[in-house]
Amino acid sequence: MTIVRIAISLVALGLPAALVVHWVGDAEDRLEQIESTPEDAEVAVAAKADEAYCNAGLRKVLRRVLISCGLGGDTRGCQPVDAKNVATMEGSDFNALFLPLNERASIIQFDKNEAELDARDLELLDETFADQRGASYFFVVARASPDGSPERNSELSQERAEAVMTHLRERFADPELDDEVGLLWLGEEFAQLDESFCEWQRSGGDDECEPKHINRSAFVAWIDCRL
Repeated sequence: MTIVRIAISLVALGLPAALVVHWVGDAEDRLEQIESTPEDAEVAVAAKADEAYCNAGLRKVLRRVLISCGLGGDTRGCQPVDAKNVATMEGSDFNALFLPLNERASIIQFDKNEAELDARDLELLDETFADQRGASYFFVVARASPDGSPERNSELSQERAEAVMTHLRERFADPELDDEVGLLWLGEEFAQLDESFCEWQRSGGDDECEPKHINRSAFVAWIDCRL
């Protein structure tokens, strides 16, 4: 009887572990299948609001933010150490993904070493968020200029992304907000903006458009892509 009890106990202890291994393996297989499916092999029928700017690269970044950055989950956002894994491309190529969004996106500029939204920031952020046009995902990509230490700039870009999210929670009583907003903070280490973004909608003044100014910022835009 003792041997039987021991055998039953071992089976009872081993079954949950085996199930966990099985479930994790299935999840990894699904993720691998999603990541390995060529975007241009998808059925060539756009979703109702799938826009022309939704190229393969942009869809891949959005997928990775959904999977890796916790959109809709307990973990909110991706930090600089994760950025290259999310983007899997050079910084200039990453920024180029968003060029077709120049009429929809805005750049919320912050003061040096600050993460507080001033009146101009709030006005532009509210205007951009309100202009949803049926889109599904609101993308927030926060940055810092190379002033100061990389560690501080990493913290600063996270604080800027979270300042945007905090304001959206307070300003818009949207029960689906956690399922709509994707946060990515890049610090100073990845995807710095150049002067070409000075022509975009910005909350900064005409005298605040050197790279150091526009990288103290959060890029915000509604994006609707078929994922």
